[in-house]
Amino acid sequence: MLTANENRGATSVAALARESYRKIALYSVPSGPSSLDLSDNTNLWGAPPAALRALEAVRNEDVTRYPTAYEPGLTAALAGYAGVSADMIACGCGSDDVLDSAIRAFAEPGEVLCLPEPSFSMIPVFARANGLSPISIPLTRSFDADVEAMLETGPRIIYLCSPNNPTGGALQRRTVEQIVARARGLVIIDQAYAEFGGDSFIDLASSGRPVLVTRTMSKAFGLAGLRVGYGIGSPELIAEVLKARGPYKVNALAERAAIAALESDRTWVDERVNEVVVNRARLRNDLAQRGIASLDSSANFVLVPVDDCAATCSRLEREGIRVRAFPDLPGIGDAIRIAIGPWDMMQRCLDALVATTNQRATKSRGAT
Repeated sequence: MLTANENRGATSVAALARESYRKIALYSVPSGPSSLDLSDNTNLWGAPPAALRALEAVRNEDVTRYPTAYEPGLTAALAGYAGVSADMIACGCGSDDVLDSAIRAFAEPGEVLCLPEPSFSMIPVFARANGLSPISIPLTRSFDADVEAMLETGPRIIYLCSPNNPTGGALQRRTVEQIVARARGLVIIDQAYAEFGGDSFIDLASSGRPVLVTRTMSKAFGLAGLRVGYGIGSPELIAEVLKARGPYKVNALAERAAIAALESDRTWVDERVNEVVVNRARLRNDLAQRGIASLDSSANFVLVPVDDCAATCSRLEREGIRVRAFPDLPGIGDAIRIAIGPWDMMQRCLDALVATTNQRATKSRGAT
């Protein structure tokens, strides 16, 4: 047991923690009961049947032994899906793992990572966690990336997200091509929502330039709980990402289920994607007919600007509906993000949102 004098001389955890980490807040998500959760952009139709069958066939060694170090089976299946060679694929525990590893592999502490704003909220966290300085540049009025402003930051890494989260918009291909052609460091193009719309940029990852396209099986493939993501780039680039990532990052059950979905249920996935596209357009149209504007979306969600996102979310939660609040987005203001699912879910959310909007309008008129 430490003596009182020894204990007084101990250094506090706060003093030992890295200074750059003090700016990082623990990632938080809404919690508590909800009968309809539309907050996280996952596949609301469920998981591919083949993936579920693969999980039911668990073996003892799947649990007691380490998985494969670098997922050769899954890498081959993803390479076939993406239309590239297997040495151009790096898997990870979600695309977050690949993003974090790439940032660590291609930038030294103190260098700049530039990203648009608003965009994926974890990127500044990954940058700071790896000792980089994140610089955010507002999207243009058309919600495209500002090429000149981003390049002027002198970044070691440029991060782009298309379709973008949380706006849902897809970047113009010409914009992305300009950034790739002129960037002096790594360009990451996050395409977690690629199946739902917008251009594919896999060809840029195959161009020989330092470009990494990241994707996930959490959205269209319905495997968010298994955490399977991947990156696409030149073999030389992928080798560096894998070194930073390390071995055994995709568990054996996740690999088996992901392979099953890729090999046996592509038609099922395509059908669900088509339903998302149809329901997304229908929801935006029905919102517009009721006087509620939404942003154009190429993703599996719709962003709806509102007067007060906290109050709107609170009212919806009283109806058992959870959406994601985004306060004070640059160029947008407060907004809520609604994941797209089967139409009965969308109708329920639509009715509740319209009722909420009408209640606010009535109260506002009463106040005057």
